Amino acid sequence: MTAFQNETIAECSAAASLQRGRPERLTILIVNDFAHVNGGAAEVALSSAAGLARRGHKVSLVAAVAPIASDLRDSSVQVVLTDQYDIKSDPRRLRAAIQGIWNHRAETTMDRLLRDCDPRSTIVHVHGWCKALSSSVVRQALRLQFRVVVTLHDYFYACPSGGFFNFPQKKICPLTPLSAACILENCDRDGYVQKLWRVMRQEVQNTVGSFRDIRSFITLSDFSENILRPFFPPNATVYRVPNPINVTRRPPVDVGNNRTFIAAGRISAEKGLTLLAQAAADLNCHLTLIGDGPARQEVSSIYPRTQITGWKSRDEVTLQLGLARALVFPSIWYEAQPLVVGQAAALGIPAIVPDRCAAREWVLDGITGWWFESGNFSDLKDKMARLQDAETARKMGQAAYELYWRDPNTMTKHLETLESCYESILSRDSVEGRSGKAS
Repeated sequence: MTAFQNETIAECSAAASLQRGRPERLTILIVNDFAHVNGGAAEVALSSAAGLARRGHKVSLVAAVAPIASDLRDSSVQVVLTDQYDIKSDPRRLRAAIQGIWNHRAETTMDRLLRDCDPRSTIVHVHGWCKALSSSVVRQALRLQFRVVVTLHDYFYACPSGGFFNFPQKKICPLTPLSAACILENCDRDGYVQKLWRVMRQEVQNTVGSFRDIRSFITLSDFSENILRPFFPPNATVYRVPNPINVTRRPPVDVGNNRTFIAAGRISAEKGLTLLAQAAADLNCHLTLIGDGPARQEVSSIYPRTQITGWKSRDEVTLQLGLARALVFPSIWYEAQPLVVGQAAALGIPAIVPDRCAAREWVLDGITGWWFESGNFSDLKDKMARLQDAETARKMGQAAYELYWRDPNTMTKHLETLESCYESILSRDSVEGRSGKAS
């Protein structure tokens, strides 16, 4: 066996089929900072929790921040809230700083829930922990000898700032996380004191929080896995479970009749939306941004014609995308697997994405859209100009639609793959975390 395992979906299924005497109905604890959708990671965590419950499993969601999503209220998922602020929003900053490093309330909540569970048929699946719950939830699960799997929606497992990104310099950071050079570098968007706090949190996460004792991971793309691979333990097993795309199949959008370039997500420096606004201003084209964020005013000042819709529901985003000539995803930092690019392809909308980002795995360059050199204004503007041609846009949109629907990332496929991974993890001989059990 190699030092680093990588199980395919087929291998997950094969491992599951070999298990003996394990109950079909699993107990699954989904761990996520938020009990409502506030981004792609939360959407996947919550929708998969509801889906797994529909498939007959006993599912609980452990979260810190209300409100509870309506889809969960209407499901059989048990939602257990610690009822706390996310650390960014807590008006009591000292309390937030302590909670972000070690959330004692979340630790005791996990302890109470897990005491009633059987480790032989229980999976603790962590999606988000660093914005409210902290690594205390993982430590408690491993201490009680439960199997833990973490979906790596971002890079907080390795990088204190979560993105290998230098915010003041607005560029990818090449430094090794927690090295002396890393600790000395003022790379945080909120200043050096915040950076030192993040370093402290990362050290706690890796040691007391037992993150280095986790042996099962889910990655979303080749791009993100290759970046995170050097930080996994030698005996880690890595599963690939792509995010589900919740789009109903319908005839492709006739993008040739649309005129608007659309982007979606947080409006912030690392998302490259100021670059997009500059390109749209030069081309004098229609631009719509679905979302909100701290760079909203800067974008508007660069290109006052930009329409900014604010945050929208999943269905509203789909309606907005139906008005697009093309989707532009100009992020200048690493992304794990941006959902909106897949959503656009499912609707027959071509996309323009950076070449140093996981979004490129959704796009066949020159066929279903374009790659542009990350951060390069001229190249982005050129690719947008090419898609101003209606026939080029129609041809690429049709190609994107056909490619996506050959093997769509449906929720059913996502849930079946998750089940296979869970069964594979539970079928191992040794209990994860036994050798690294915390006292």
